[in-house]
Amino acid sequence: MSSTFATCDFCDAYKNDASGAFRVLPPVFSDYGGVRRFCGPVVTVKCFEDNSSVKAAVDSVGYEETPAGRVGKVLVVDGGGSLRRALLGGNLAAAAARNGWAGVVIDGCVRDVVELAALSLGIRALASMPLPTEKRGEGQKDVSVQVQGVWVRPGDWLYADEDGMVLAANRLI
Repeated sequence: MSSTFATCDFCDAYKNDASGAFRVLPPVFSDYGGVRRFCGPVVTVKCFEDNSSVKAAVDSVGYEETPAGRVGKVLVVDGGGSLRRALLGGNLAAAAARNGWAGVVIDGCVRDVVELAALSLGIRALASMPLPTEKRGEGQKDVSVQVQGVWVRPGDWLYADEDGMVLAANRLI
């Protein structure tokens, strides 16, 4: 999505929102992708040290066709904050970019950071960890998740830029 936005402006506009429709993710995520600014409707995955559900998601179509044009989606992965296994690496991130995803946000780790930085994809995660996951076929898709204590629901809109990441129940721009 090529629209211009600033998370700081959103925070100024919605700082007094008490409804829970506007949320801010804490500043614990690092930027690993080749795209710093991205946004889109959220798809969620909940998994712990098993990226089978992440693979299934990034192998699927990562965009929606709208009257205004194609809109890339954002995959938000509740990895339980684990720092022991990487839930996304170069191959899965390349699949996400190829399939039109706007971004991937992982409450957990990534690997292959040089490869990730070369991709036209927004990627945020807690840290880099070279150890891959075990494939057990576990995980859930399209469920409400908590990422660093913040609720993220399928269909929310996530906006990420150089200042941080915010979530809204509805599209803001």
